[in-house]
Amino acid sequence: MHILLILLTALSLWANNCLTCHQGIEPIRDPSSGMAKAIAQVAAKAGYPDNSCIVCHGGDPEAHTKERAHQGTIPYFQQAKGPKEFYPDPGSAWINEHTCGQCHQEQVAAQWNSLMNTEAGKIQGTLWSFGALEGMEHKYANYTLSNRLHQRLGTTTYQRYMADRAKANPNVYVSKMEELPPAPSAQEVVQNPELAAYTYLRQECLRCHTASKGRSRRGDYRGMGCSSCHIPYSNEGYYEGGDPTIPKEPGHLLTHQIQATREAKVHIHGLSYSGIPVETCTTCHNRGKRIGVSYQGLMETAYNPTFDEHGRGQPKIHTKHYLHMREDVHYKKGMLCQDCHTSLEMHGDGFLVGTTLGAVEIECEDCHGTIQRYPWELPLGYGEERGKQLDGKPRGLAKTLAEYLGKGTPYEPKDGYLLTTRGNPFGNVVRDGEEVVVHLASGKDLRLTPLKKLAQEGRLSLAGQVAMEQVDRHLQTMECYSCHDTWAPQCYGCHVKIDYSDGKQGIDWLAVAQAHDIHGTDAAKRKSLKDYLIDGHVTETRSYLRWEDPILGLNGEGRISPLIPGCQTTITVIAPDGKALLQNHIFSVQDNNQSVLAIDMAPVHSHTVQKEARSCESCHNNPKAMGFGIGGGKLFGDPSRDLVIDLMSADGQIIPKRIQIQKPAIPKLTFDWSRIIDENYTQLVTVGHHWEGSRALGPAELAKLDRRGVCLACHETIPDKDLAVSLLSHVAEAAGVKIDNPTHKEILHKNLLLGAWVQLLGAMALFGGGLWWWRRRR
Repeated sequence: MHILLILLTALSLWANNCLTCHQGIEPIRDPSSGMAKAIAQVAAKAGYPDNSCIVCHGGDPEAHTKERAHQGTIPYFQQAKGPKEFYPDPGSAWINEHTCGQCHQEQVAAQWNSLMNTEAGKIQGTLWSFGALEGMEHKYANYTLSNRLHQRLGTTTYQRYMADRAKANPNVYVSKMEELPPAPSAQEVVQNPELAAYTYLRQECLRCHTASKGRSRRGDYRGMGCSSCHIPYSNEGYYEGGDPTIPKEPGHLLTHQIQATREAKVHIHGLSYSGIPVETCTTCHNRGKRIGVSYQGLMETAYNPTFDEHGRGQPKIHTKHYLHMREDVHYKKGMLCQDCHTSLEMHGDGFLVGTTLGAVEIECEDCHGTIQRYPWELPLGYGEERGKQLDGKPRGLAKTLAEYLGKGTPYEPKDGYLLTTRGNPFGNVVRDGEEVVVHLASGKDLRLTPLKKLAQEGRLSLAGQVAMEQVDRHLQTMECYSCHDTWAPQCYGCHVKIDYSDGKQGIDWLAVAQAHDIHGTDAAKRKSLKDYLIDGHVTETRSYLRWEDPILGLNGEGRISPLIPGCQTTITVIAPDGKALLQNHIFSVQDNNQSVLAIDMAPVHSHTVQKEARSCESCHNNPKAMGFGIGGGKLFGDPSRDLVIDLMSADGQIIPKRIQIQKPAIPKLTFDWSRIIDENYTQLVTVGHHWEGSRALGPAELAKLDRRGVCLACHETIPDKDLAVSLLSHVAEAAGVKIDNPTHKEILHKNLLLGAWVQLLGAMALFGGGLWWWRRRR
């Protein structure tokens, strides 16, 4: 018997006992890959050469029962890098320093301070709408954090650049953040209704960060920490692999494989893919700016078209229904989010930042350049100058990458890696002569012709030539996507009700995430969510949705950008006794040294780029784009007054006594949601609450933009208000000339040339006549 036990123990060292139960599970990576071999080396060093599972999952590899196998870990890992317990999800942010961090120290160290984990911008924006409770300072995060690394990740050039930005914007690039205050009790809200902001945040806004598992709804299934992005989950949330022990119910990974860069192939159902699918990103990026779903061409709708073969309406995804708009041109080319957005943007550079514009280091011109310069000829900082004069020195190219980036898929630099505007090399974008090659994580290679070469070869459209060459100020003052984002999701009027009556409660998602165990799983896996209920229940609705002709304003980089409704909230807080403490209330705040309403119009890149840009008229002849509102702000009734619909006398008196208010008033709102300035150019609402200087267009910009009424300049005279014009009109009519759109354009062009030459020749004649007269006098 003693000999048999020794043999069984020896066999367990050389066998993978995990596969006794998990037989058929997929290898986390192809066994021939560098990553799989590195994991196997660690397992062999630990004394278990045939059991790589323990390197990431921990547990007891010698156990023969589930209970024993799923607890503790081997002595080797207790004294060295590696799992300290059994970890069902090794990517969990709460324990991944012992798992993923064995090899990927830089990313794991930086993750806690990344915007995907802190949600600092979302928190600050919500508190702004409740009366700017933390001002423009990004004080709060999901957790108490400080700048963890001794220096930022990235090149020395990038580190110097970011140090200057942090010095200029201390409210965005903060050195520490405090954990969001706890949710208030119902009685505390009675004393101070503004505290309801923390109930709203904890119930509605904070379930998407990477230290949280999130909610189990269609389209929202994902892992935690590294697994949030690197482990595939389908929208339906079912496991479709070969492990018989994983339950066949929603809430599980699609397959036990890592999705990452081009070399990390995922094999399932006879298909293979690489890269992180866009749908993984939209698990979170479907609210707020909605850039993930917009990139796919999805626009929210209040309806549920169309019907399936059983007559059922469109199913909800991310708890919403959608229209299918035109997808972003990059999406149609097969580009994943990671093909543009860098590792530092995704994982963080180790330092805290308060908003997406602070973290994103790329600009369109980094790959496309301008019509005057190739990308490598542009100076660093191009595209986010904020009024600063750049030195004009070409940024050049890079020949090498940071060592830790080599753990992904390295590409040959050819003539050199292109640099971001902040000085880090793109690991997947290289120069090849006068062209640019973009290596996609999906396996495709795109060859891009920069704008300068297109202009030199005469390959720009007439509209492109006019917009970028003839009116070059567009490139100097505007974001490229101000024209090329041809639609944007616009959710006007966010009506929030936080109801503390009748003991109503909701889930505190931040508390759920914080209640993790030694295995790295959050409370949702171990307890009922009912254990994390807090006072108050949040409901939301909106006034209306639009998508066309986004408003224009100045963003935090000092460039003209599209705007969409941000936190455009009216707030209703119901006390425990059922009476409103606040009813349809909008707070007032100080913004750009003036008092405005705290309903925000947010600068955004909506990720809906099309090759054919929005028309000139959609901005220059459109009061909405200028900030005056849809239809000039003249289409909607006064929202500050109660609307009653019933039998009325001719002078507007309500006849019945028993009536209901159809639409209660919003006391402070005297104009439409889409209006951000009045006719005197006074800003009415917040335009961006993260950056100093973000604002609506002012008189100087509007003097160049506003070309409304130009039709009247001609047609106030045509056809008979001037002798010469009347004669030409009659001649054209007699000759049967049809004035269609092309003819109209031709006439205007001829008139422009004729007017210019007549005035020039007239001026020359006057000058020549004057000179002749002067010489005669001499």
